[in-house]
Amino acid sequence: MSTFIDVKRFDFLKNNEKLVSVLKTIYKEGGVAYLVGGSVRDLILNKPLKDLDIEVHKLPLEDFQNVLEKFGFVKLVGKQFGVLRLENVDVDWSIPRQDSKGRKPLVIFDPYMTLKDACKRRDLTINAMAIDLKFLTEKNAQEQIEVLDPFEGFEDLKNKKLKAIDNVLFLDDPLRFFRVMQFVGRFEMEPDGELNEICKKIDLSEIARERIFEELCKLFLKSRRPSLGIRWLKKIGRLKEIMPEVFALVSVQQRSDHHPEGNVFEHTMQALDAAAMSDKYESEKEKLTMLFAALCHDFGKPIATTEDLRSIGHEKIGSEMVQPFMKRFTEDYEMIKAVEKLVLYHLLPWEFVEQNSSLKAYKRLALKLSPQTNLRQLALLQMADSRGRNAKSDLPLAGQEEIFEKFMQKAKEAFVENKPEVPVLHGRDLMDVISPGKEMGELLKKAYEIQIDEGIKDKEELKKLILKKE
Repeated sequence: MSTFIDVKRFDFLKNNEKLVSVLKTIYKEGGVAYLVGGSVRDLILNKPLKDLDIEVHKLPLEDFQNVLEKFGFVKLVGKQFGVLRLENVDVDWSIPRQDSKGRKPLVIFDPYMTLKDACKRRDLTINAMAIDLKFLTEKNAQEQIEVLDPFEGFEDLKNKKLKAIDNVLFLDDPLRFFRVMQFVGRFEMEPDGELNEICKKIDLSEIARERIFEELCKLFLKSRRPSLGIRWLKKIGRLKEIMPEVFALVSVQQRSDHHPEGNVFEHTMQALDAAAMSDKYESEKEKLTMLFAALCHDFGKPIATTEDLRSIGHEKIGSEMVQPFMKRFTEDYEMIKAVEKLVLYHLLPWEFVEQNSSLKAYKRLALKLSPQTNLRQLALLQMADSRGRNAKSDLPLAGQEEIFEKFMQKAKEAFVENKPEVPVLHGRDLMDVISPGKEMGELLKKAYEIQIDEGIKDKEELKKLILKKE
């Protein structure tokens, strides 16, 4: 059964004059240009297209490169993969290819490969659809554009099933395992039995951590429920191998009066989804940091939890586990440090509100969190933590904003919700009485403490106080 897409969905391409000119030249030279891969999938799902992949058939790589160079500077992204980028056209252009297994595969370009054989190289049926773009070069294009679907990917998309196109070829690229993981969360789809069996056995030992981190980022940033990808790792028996710290949470029970949702793993998965669903982030980097913090926030509970199900000190233990965990995926020091601090202090928003802590306490906490994170992010983590307690479903709770709002109100009163209070006194202000060095540093530290504790912001008064104490 054929699948069609309304031609109006392609207006954004039709209006790109440079792209249309390139396509006209490709067809004039005897080539055929197909929109392929995730671009077609996302069109069908009505998702915004960020990355366009166009595969050109019936033109050898050199001839195709010559075509592109008529329209500007062309960058060969990777000669072994035959991917080209034309300046000011946001498209990955490629030629059909065959490649062998291994970290340095032998690539053979075959521009005359059939579309079905070219699609067979792809990982999953939902990524193996194509659209002939000739209609973009015609004045009177048809109203419905056919999706070429040799492996029935549309049907799998409709049924929310992930299927490998070829079980043997799937094994050639172990990174596909992590693509499945992020697709499970991103599209809320289920791998079929055969794909699960492949993924249980595929060797992951040679995948560079940077590549794994890229897929984790997609899982966290593009999913409404990233927990589904982590739950899938558990389901197929590979969570312990990939994230032993997360696997350890499965066997840790919690007090039902505080955590009716069940064990620490269930709580963490709900908190992770709650963090993903938040609309309060100022950047993708902040969102990524907060999702890692949600994933790691209770890492210390397997060690700290006692027979009476209390977990005193788990936040400190957990913060010390963050770096070894995250370094298996990234060297981003600032993000790792931010997650460490968020985990260490994640209980404090609740404590501060319950104890009606002073503005001075908020100022001191802001300083401890700086410069990698801040009180607003800590409050966001607390809210995700509170939402991860749904006993009736594996979805996070809605609401749970009371602590967040009260904590943020006090943080704003102290003017430290995003960064600590700026010191009034600086080294240059003491140069007339003391030379730079350790002693000056100690005096400045004392001045800042007085500024925070007593609310004194007059430079001369601070100077008198610290010199008097000397």
